Amino acid sequence: ARYNAKKVHALMNDVGIVRNKAKIDGAILSAKSYLDIMEKGPGFSKLLWDFMDGKPLVNHFKTTASVPASTPLSVQISKELSSRGFKFVGPTIVYAFMQATGMVNDHLVDCHCHATCGKTRRKPRLKAK
Repeated sequence: ARYNAKKVHALMNDVGIVRNKAKIDGAILSAKSYLDIMEKGPGFSKLLWDFMDGKPLVNHFKTTASVPASTPLSVQISKELSSRGFKFVGPTIVYAFMQATGMVNDHLVDCHCHATCGKTRRKPRLKAK
């Protein structure tokens, strides 16, 4: 979030990363947006889990072809993040994030992880008085 033009220039010359100015600028803007949510907003985790009512969505897909790339909920979250200044947070990326973080359980029903992941529940936070 604190990268300046000199650091961006150095990144553009770093052969070890994808040297795309828009992606570098987007990562910096997203980091600033994240900090803003953490400092002035509800917090990143709360913002996202509020879309889920604090519990993961457990799907019951039987085939990988049934698993969507995005959903109406990932579209909604994508729009919220974009409105808060995040970049490169389209519905497909958001849905992949939801899967990776356990917000959505898309393990196939015959996968040994399906039942275990379906039991996870985020602990609700105490509300300030």
